[in-house]
Amino acid sequence: MKSIKPGRGPSMMGGIGSLFAAIFGLLWTISALSMDAPPVFAVFGVAFILMALVSGAYHLHNATGKNRFSELDITEEGEEPDPLSQQEHHRFCPGCGQPLQADYDFCPSCGRKTKQEEEEA
Repeated sequence: MKSIKPGRGPSMMGGIGSLFAAIFGLLWTISALSMDAPPVFAVFGVAFILMALVSGAYHLHNATGKNRFSELDITEEGEEPDPLSQQEHHRFCPGCGQPLQADYDFCPSCGRKTKQEEEEA
């Protein structure tokens, strides 16, 4: 069975985009220094490069790491762990957010009908 999980594709695209942003920052810095622009323009270029490198490292780690998070990816069962199946599935009260057991018709905390009961009514 396939499951939808955090994906590698959007992270790889973010990593590649960050690489282009770093190249733009490098060209910006070189241009600012060669035109004798005020130093703030060169500092802006260096800051742009640093932000692109940090963002690129994050995205490439997500794209290549075993446990990652970004947008959707469809994987085969057993290919990698499903983060949602590792948690216990609980129902929660729509009024107060307290955990509910499967057989509860009303929330023991606030007395509100459960969502399932409201849909049936």
